[in-house]
Amino acid sequence: MKRKAEHVLRVITGKRKGTRLKAVPGANTRPTSDRVKEALFQMIGPYFHGGIGLDLYAGSGALGIEALSRGLEKVYFADKAGAAIKVIRENVKNCRFENEAYIYKREAAALIKHLGDEKRKFSLVLLDPPYEEQQLVRDITLMQDFELTTPETMIVTEHATAIALSEEIGHFRKNRAKTYGDTQISMYTYQNIERNEQEW
Repeated sequence: MKRKAEHVLRVITGKRKGTRLKAVPGANTRPTSDRVKEALFQMIGPYFHGGIGLDLYAGSGALGIEALSRGLEKVYFADKAGAAIKVIRENVKNCRFENEAYIYKREAAALIKHLGDEKRKFSLVLLDPPYEEQQLVRDITLMQDFELTTPETMIVTEHATAIALSEEIGHFRKNRAKTYGDTQISMYTYQNIERNEQEW
């Protein structure tokens, strides 16, 4: 799907509400619309009280930056494209989140292994890969194999509605899903864990 030239990226709410963000040049990166982004964060809890996030296919960094604005303590951003990394750095700097952001130019599977070797753990994982490159089951499985997740981890995926994700992936179960046009948001939490999304 091509990016609409007139689409304006911005931080929706929180500490950096209204700050404009740059988009990655070209048509290969599909930014999340404000409507879908707001729905995503309403699903998982509109605000956070600390926690560490992983934005594995960051693009412009808009989702991870939104999470920081809403209260996450730190976010690890990753993208394999040099143009995206440049834009993430600019957006993080513009939002004054340099001390809270860790940025990696690396393919998803390689970064998961690297973070596993560093014994990193994440409370929130955001997965919004390009629709034509989605390997969400692989990614969620690898994160468990390399112990990036805990029973408190929440995994949120944004994917094409044509992709039917499994109800269970390892220890994680899909507990919420919403569709917006050709986009679906699927949220996974550790099986048998009940949570109040508004207090997470």
